[in-house]
Amino acid sequence: MADGLLDQVRVLRGAPCGATWKAAERVVGMEPDKAVVRMGLETQFFCSADPSDWDPIYGRSPVHLAGRLHSAALDNALGSNGNGKERS
Repeated sequence: MADGLLDQVRVLRGAPCGATWKAAERVVGMEPDKAVVRMGLETQFFCSADPSDWDPIYGRSPVHLAGRLHSAALDNALGSNGNGKERS
């Protein structure tokens, strides 16, 4: 974080299609709350899974599921801003 904006996003594990890394590049320079939402959207844009396919267990297409998982992962990673305080 630099001046309240994400200055880098390090991907530890990502989607096999590469969407994680592309989405991570797009959220650098954003405010954390906006980046969490944008991470999911960008992942959906870059995801190569078939959006018409439907997962009967989760009740969503794999593209929508990927977006939610990526947003949740970034939100979790930003949870304490590295300083022990919860993000507002």
